[in-house]
Amino acid sequence: MAIDLLKDLISIESFSGKEDKTADRIEKWFVENKIDFKRINNNVWAKNKFFKSDKPTLLLNSHHDTVKPNSAYTKDPFKAEIEDGKLFGLGSNDAGGALVSLIALFTFYYKYENLKYNIVIAATGEEEVAGNNGLRSLIPKLPKIDLAIVGEPTEMNLAIAERGLIVFDGVIDGKPSHAAHENHDSSIMKLPEVLNWFKNFSFDKKSDLLGPVKITVTQVKAGVQHNVVPAKVNLVVDVRVNDMYSNKEISEILIKKAPCKLTPRSLRLSSSSINKDDELIKSGIKLGRKTYGSPTLSDQASLNCSSLKMGPGLSTRSHTADEYIYVDEIKEGLEIYIRMLKLFLIK
Repeated sequence: MAIDLLKDLISIESFSGKEDKTADRIEKWFVENKIDFKRINNNVWAKNKFFKSDKPTLLLNSHHDTVKPNSAYTKDPFKAEIEDGKLFGLGSNDAGGALVSLIALFTFYYKYENLKYNIVIAATGEEEVAGNNGLRSLIPKLPKIDLAIVGEPTEMNLAIAERGLIVFDGVIDGKPSHAAHENHDSSIMKLPEVLNWFKNFSFDKKSDLLGPVKITVTQVKAGVQHNVVPAKVNLVVDVRVNDMYSNKEISEILIKKAPCKLTPRSLRLSSSSINKDDELIKSGIKLGRKTYGSPTLSDQASLNCSSLKMGPGLSTRSHTADEYIYVDEIKEGLEIYIRMLKLFLIK
């Protein structure tokens, strides 16, 4: 049934912010399985049948929005087809496989009594753009969340930390002039020095799981005419934050030290982690799953509790042409989820 759900979701266009039809299909799953649910925007969520307010709550979350297909696709991105055990289609790997596995997992435990934790499932939108109408908007409407599993492709290994993200808009100021005249304060001629500074600058604290903070200049824009030296050069700087710094600390250090003006777009996409000694992680380790730190961002950045990123599929397939996930990865993933939560939830 989970495979059929994923096939249907693939066939429905669900770009970030326009996931209403996939939300409708997820609602249908809950109706067919006689599960009470609620919907806010394009976020569909439900509580287990024997939810008790005096228990801690485990959130199961993944997203049903996708990026737009790139131009290198050779297959129809909205045609779910299985070839040689691979289920092709946009969103199949990121994060459809994890999403349908978590929905099936929630359904499996929905009627269980006397679990150590309540369970809440949330199938959310706008993850790919870190939008305001996704998980972030839903959290205030949910019961208090104490722990979370966020479904993303990790080969069913345990991503116990993930990097945060700060995007800075940078400006190199200079003196505008006619190209024919001498200019000793050219914004463009300052560019190599600034780029070298970002290339060579490093933060002192490195993480055992996530390594050093990574700084990458991703965009440079300047000038509109061949004979005019522009007054400024605009930069975009992508900073991937480890778990040794807060986003505020990173921002303050870079604004103070960088040889250009920097303005952070947002400080809300923080790094995430969970203690390796947490009982949820121990349950996964007992099943032979490995722990690691993830370089990619997810909806964990929207959570204020300990969270684990885990799901079927391979992260490097995400956002690629002719995206796919192996059918057996989904089947195995659901089995591992069920066994892991049995160790964690059953008294």
